[in-house]
Amino acid sequence: MGNRLEGKVAIVTGGGRGIGRGVSHLLAEEGCRVIVNDYGVAVDGTQPSSEPAEQVVAEIKAKGGEAAANAGDVSSVEGGEAMVKQALDTFGRLDILINVAGILRDRMIFNMTVEEWDAVIAVHLRGHFCTTKPASVVMRQQRSGRIINYSSVSGLRGNPGQANYGAAKAGIAGLTRVVARDLGRYGVTCNAISPGASTRMTATVPASAAQQRARVAGGGAAPAPQAPPPSTVPAMREPEYVAPMTVFLATDAAWNINGKVFYVSGGQVSLAYEEQPFRTIWKPGTWTLDELDLQVPQLMQDITNPAPPPADLNLPGRPVAAPAAG
Repeated sequence: MGNRLEGKVAIVTGGGRGIGRGVSHLLAEEGCRVIVNDYGVAVDGTQPSSEPAEQVVAEIKAKGGEAAANAGDVSSVEGGEAMVKQALDTFGRLDILINVAGILRDRMIFNMTVEEWDAVIAVHLRGHFCTTKPASVVMRQQRSGRIINYSSVSGLRGNPGQANYGAAKAGIAGLTRVVARDLGRYGVTCNAISPGASTRMTATVPASAAQQRARVAGGGAAPAPQAPPPSTVPAMREPEYVAPMTVFLATDAAWNINGKVFYVSGGQVSLAYEEQPFRTIWKPGTWTLDELDLQVPQLMQDITNPAPPPADLNLPGRPVAAPAAG
């Protein structure tokens, strides 16, 4: 066991399975005492159970670590407040909050129900707020703390069939940047991870949908240069590969990293480039539509449509393809 987090106390939501489980174990290995939260639901948010959290706590204790289970619902204000209270009552302090908990209810936007939208927004985006708000009160008072959120390529780049999930994950990236500015003056940092890993959530995605998402998203981060042949490289998709960067952001070494999003997948960690003006057209006055007809194509040069319509779809404004030479 290490000692980078000796004396610290953390809450990990969704800590009973997948990425959260790996994070909980690594925190404990570094000397941290952990509140392992997991509502214990199925991937779609049904059938709650305390067993996942209790199992991870038993595993941590078997290795000599300290942990306590929490089966609260992150989407409720009461659930978030109870987690923070449990950390204070059980271990006397709270230094780290890691928000991993999530569910999926995938559907194309034209088929999605309001119930499917609300359920995913509640667990992911509202869930991050319900834990971050009470944790921030404690961290602000003690003038120290680490908050690590979980975003996704679905929100940062876009994945088909995930309007609810993508909207929540984009919101979490925005929440991360704002909380970083709210709390930075008090010695508290807030960062986010966009993970790439094989979990029970990704296992529910049909192969056809996964292939389509890969084409649309183009991957979460730039590929490693001169990568070895696939036959010589392990897949490295286990959720445990995401834990080290997550835990690093909770250590003292990350004191000056704030408001950032990192893509983490296997052995690769990439800093996300924040939304900034990329190209600009300007005139001292209001643009006319005729002017924009000429200028906008230059603004969009080499920028591809992530989901272009098929070539045989007749669209107004689309250039007519020249007939093939016969």
